[in-house]
Amino acid sequence: MARPRHTRTRQKAKDAGFRSGFEQTVAGQLLTHGVDFEYEPKDQKVVYQPKASKYLPDFVLPNGVILEVKGRFTGPDRSKHLLIQTQHPDLDIRFVFQRDNTLSKVSKTKYSDWCERYGFMYCFVTIPNEWMEDTNNG
Repeated sequence: MARPRHTRTRQKAKDAGFRSGFEQTVAGQLLTHGVDFEYEPKDQKVVYQPKASKYLPDFVLPNGVILEVKGRFTGPDRSKHLLIQTQHPDLDIRFVFQRDNTLSKVSKTKYSDWCERYGFMYCFVTIPNEWMEDTNNG
């Protein structure tokens, strides 16, 4: 019996060094545009409270922009990013979502609504060219 397509895609991404097929897709976009990026750079872990938790960015671009790639955007993810935003306002974290889902089955609030409410830049699937060029210009 053949494995489901999403399982094969996930395995290919892991074989290529990524956690998901979507991360591999984002890396492909960056490479196509000639952007030299770092994937999960261990030397750039961000410590935030409580309990000296550590955040490891998905992609760090040469211009300082951090791309956080999300298929699912869970409650714990959202809480973590609000803490990081408060404790490290100098970080330029931008979200790349696979789609504009609602936050939960019972919520009408979408990922884009949450980002706008809390001042995070975001896009869906395709990274805007200006994100890959200049920093802090949005």
